[in-house]
Amino acid sequence: MKTVILAGGFGTRLSEYTDLVPKPMVEIGGQPILWHIMNIYAHYGYNDFVVALGYKGEVIKDYFLNYYSLKSDFTIDLSNGNANYLRKKTMDWKVTLVDTGSSSMTGGRVKRLQEYIGDETFMLTYGDGVANIDIAKLVKFHRKHGKMATITAVHPAARFGELVINHELNVQSFKEKPQTTQGWINGGFLVLEPEFFDLIGGDTTVLEEEPLEHAAQSCELKAYLHDGFWQCMDTARDKNVLEELWQTGKARWKVWE
Repeated sequence: MKTVILAGGFGTRLSEYTDLVPKPMVEIGGQPILWHIMNIYAHYGYNDFVVALGYKGEVIKDYFLNYYSLKSDFTIDLSNGNANYLRKKTMDWKVTLVDTGSSSMTGGRVKRLQEYIGDETFMLTYGDGVANIDIAKLVKFHRKHGKMATITAVHPAARFGELVINHELNVQSFKEKPQTTQGWINGGFLVLEPEFFDLIGGDTTVLEEEPLEHAAQSCELKAYLHDGFWQCMDTARDKNVLEELWQTGKARWKVWE
């Protein structure tokens, strides 16, 4: 099963970093967040990726074109350009990189990938969010209910400390910026049937509007509830939170070895 990753947005709320690179290439622990996302899927055996490129897509292309040599030791003969790799570090991944337009909306980018997906079930996520989600259980859930689409629902991280207060105004508990326990939001990590392409009009279609709204109204959209860790990288603050978790050994999304 292929995994589509949306990696073409402008990332304007992270402009401190995205002036030079697209948001999926902003690094956490010395590796692009895109690499972290792909490792989550690969850990569960899903290593066939289709990456939807747009803004500064050439940066992502260069990264994968040079991945093998940059991660390996080698001797190069400059007289003919031949390289002899000494210590190889390889990844058992297949990565298809597709230019889906500089200004296409999220739905439009997915539509442009239809010919690369074909008539099969596929997964889809965003290039800026990580979670300790069990992908195998997500796929099993999707297969079992038999609907067109599954979306992962998550609890967002609180921006401020969370207080539990009783009727006497006593604070019963205080948690500094926890995952909230109330409310669900779209956390990405979708599983879709090929019929979903029919719900997308074209480049101007926003995935989170007409297609998913239509699927919901048609009772073809199921929610997979993920109570575990989830964090997007929407702002510099989010980036710093993820970096601190990685550096302190608390990166709960690191399900791989």
